[in-house]
Amino acid sequence: MKTYLFPSIRLTFVLLVICSGIYPLLVAGIGFFAPGNGSGVKTDVRNLTVGYENIGQRFDRADYFQGRPSAVNYNAAGSGGSNKGPSNPDYLAQVQARIDTFLVHNPGVQKSDIPVDLVTASGSGLDPDISVQAARIQVPRIAKVRNRNEYELYAIIDKVKDKPLFGFLGPEKVNVLLLNIQLNVK
Repeated sequence: MKTYLFPSIRLTFVLLVICSGIYPLLVAGIGFFAPGNGSGVKTDVRNLTVGYENIGQRFDRADYFQGRPSAVNYNAAGSGGSNKGPSNPDYLAQVQARIDTFLVHNPGVQKSDIPVDLVTASGSGLDPDISVQAARIQVPRIAKVRNRNEYELYAIIDKVKDKPLFGFLGPEKVNVLLLNIQLNVK
């Protein structure tokens, strides 16, 4: 019995120290130095607080870029997905309604060209980013409404897009709040 009991107790103690002490400190340290470490309040050109960079928000006006839909109505107090599978009829109807709405507001866009992130919610329902393609497909609508040159809007997208982490982890993405703030800068 002693042959197994004392090594088990030692192993338990070592794992307790590693899992309850060293690992959480390591993860917290990495998180502290990671980009976007919790500072999220962004102000516009008039120095007014307009939102949080790390939380998705609703932009309904035609003169702004729209972000990802939210399954939790952009409520940061309770993030989560819809928990409906891709074969659920309610989910399919909801996605089709989003596609139809997008096509009404963006004439000239084909259904097959709509990026999936513009019609499906993220797992948290609070994703603040869209793909570069999702931003670019909205440019003609915004250029027309704001009476601005499309190339100028493409330049704004390129200015605020985030490169993949370390240059290769993940896709390029665009933070919708930062993009919409830049629309108001002349």
